[in-house]
Amino acid sequence: MADKPTVMAVQKALESAKKRKFVETVELAVNLRDIDLSLPKNRIQEDVVLPKGRGKQVKIAVIGGGELALKAKDVADLVITPEELGTLAGNKKQAKKIANSVDYFIAEAPLMAVVGKRLGTVLGPRGKMPKPIAPGADPAPMIDNLRKSVTVRTKDRKTFHVPVGTVEMSADDIADNVDVIMKRVEGHLEKGKHNIDSAYIKTTMGPSERLM
Repeated sequence: MADKPTVMAVQKALESAKKRKFVETVELAVNLRDIDLSLPKNRIQEDVVLPKGRGKQVKIAVIGGGELALKAKDVADLVITPEELGTLAGNKKQAKKIANSVDYFIAEAPLMAVVGKRLGTVLGPRGKMPKPIAPGADPAPMIDNLRKSVTVRTKDRKTFHVPVGTVEMSADDIADNVDVIMKRVEGHLEKGKHNIDSAYIKTTMGPSERLM
């Protein structure tokens, strides 16, 4: 169960947001301090499974052939065969379009090097290099987890944003997601919460509500 201050901050952010014609995402914004993010070892990049899910569709693509492709057909949003991978590598416009529309990629382990060589320049900068999976494995469990996941990624900036749900979710559910992310972030920082300058909750177009 989320801490009461978190629930209250989320509730205020939801109440202060105007009704929109689309479902707004709820975001957590974190500002770090006293940490040198020019050093790669200090940066954070981690997929976190949200206990209450994202509250929205998360698109998953599987790169693989044979048995894996057959199993992925019914559970993934997109299946890219090794043959299609070669075609995609020669069409940067289409590759970027797919990279922008897909949240997570899974690739057959033996294809990881090929994916890196052919699509690394497109997927790498977006933080979307594939997660490896064994040939012929059932991708359903991994896909289920990724559909509930968000990527916490600082790059070299001290301010970063993470989606924690949508305005259609309850304040309690969103707060549960927020607390899980904050604990994971603190666990990565040398001084824990003392490396966090401030944190805010906001909807896509709504005002920010201070969390800490």
